[in-house]
Amino acid sequence: MRYLPHTPADRAAMLAAIGVADIDALFADVPAGKLLAAPPNLPAPMGEFEVERALGRLASRSVAAGSVPFFVGCGAYRHHVPATVDHLIQRSEFLTSYTPYQPEIAQGTLQALFEFQSQVALLTGMEVANASMYDGSTGTAEAVLMAHRITRRNKAVLAGGLHPHYAAVVETLSRHGGHEVVLLPPDPAGSADPIPQIDDRTSCIVVQNPDVFGTVRDLSPIAKAAHDNGALLVVVVNEVVSLGLIEPPGAMGADIVAAEGQSLGNSLSFGGRYVGLFATRDKFVRQMPGRLAGETVDAAGRRGFVLTLSTREQHIRREKATSNICTNSGLCALAFSIHLTLLGGKGLRRLAEINHANACDLAERLAAVPGVEVITPAFFNEFTIRVKGNAVKLVDTLAQKSVLAGVPYARLRPDSEHRDLLIVASTEINADADREALVKAMREVMA
Repeated sequence: MRYLPHTPADRAAMLAAIGVADIDALFADVPAGKLLAAPPNLPAPMGEFEVERALGRLASRSVAAGSVPFFVGCGAYRHHVPATVDHLIQRSEFLTSYTPYQPEIAQGTLQALFEFQSQVALLTGMEVANASMYDGSTGTAEAVLMAHRITRRNKAVLAGGLHPHYAAVVETLSRHGGHEVVLLPPDPAGSADPIPQIDDRTSCIVVQNPDVFGTVRDLSPIAKAAHDNGALLVVVVNEVVSLGLIEPPGAMGADIVAAEGQSLGNSLSFGGRYVGLFATRDKFVRQMPGRLAGETVDAAGRRGFVLTLSTREQHIRREKATSNICTNSGLCALAFSIHLTLLGGKGLRRLAEINHANACDLAERLAAVPGVEVITPAFFNEFTIRVKGNAVKLVDTLAQKSVLAGVPYARLRPDSEHRDLLIVASTEINADADREALVKAMREVMA
């Protein structure tokens, strides 16, 4: 079956209507030397069964996260997702629902978004949350742009513990917007003080907690320093399960919180789908990106839901739009909300306690391995170790032993001098046997 259904006569008629002699004329504006002289060297066409077999062979070369001891984190965490979550989100009214512009026929979708927002606000300790963003990284960049609008300044300070991929997204949007970004050096030990970098030109300081190295810290002094200089504190959370134990950002003085919600309800899925969480203070709601579902009453006084705020509606006055993100991750947000509802407050806390206990146990075992040093002073379910030699090569060697040991920092920052740092995560998924397998393999390789 061909993917181009047009006959030669169809194509000739279209070219005649456009007013060009042939297809090559359509590419006349492409600079010389930029077009291929011949078709690319691709495999010959195959039938459906042959394609499935070829892709199956290719897929078999990958190591599935659930097939071996797995300690990879850095913003993408393997947690147990209850079967109930996938069952419910596959119901047709959720799976196929579209943007709820007409509240009279979208009450279920709007209520789900409202409940999601309520959960995010409670988790983060903030007053208002939106109906989700694309992911944590774009949410972080939007938080910086929001801070610029509020403070009427254009300088952002990014702490050294911010995930390098998040920092790269912020820098990309800032560069094209003509904004200034100060990226502080990596802070593996969590000892650097970013406060001296805050001045009267600073719009916001962006701090991740726990940071990319796993360090948990009290953000209250940073919040005070930012506010004393007329700046805002933006807090980033990669691992949302940590909020089951750690003091919420709002309680430590955060003005904006951008988080990744993948850990709840959403499996790893080869790097996506993700769901960005975004919360702020009520006084900043008019500058918040994304959309906001609100609760109201109808003409008969019955409880109902509407879209209270929607950036997309501002395309008519584009210069006043608060975001370039015009939708929300509705299905992923629903999965997040269902999982969190199943857990409840006590369940989330218990899940967080198990994560922390597993990580503490693993850290103690690894610290006893010759050539390994645990350098993270305080952590939740992720920490950094220093190893002898190159951490990238170590991880590759351990993978050959069927253990996925973690993320070398050098893979996040290829230009980094910290070639000996390995970031290790241990969630509730890791059994005692998994942790022992990592320690045993590490001892063999480090010997």
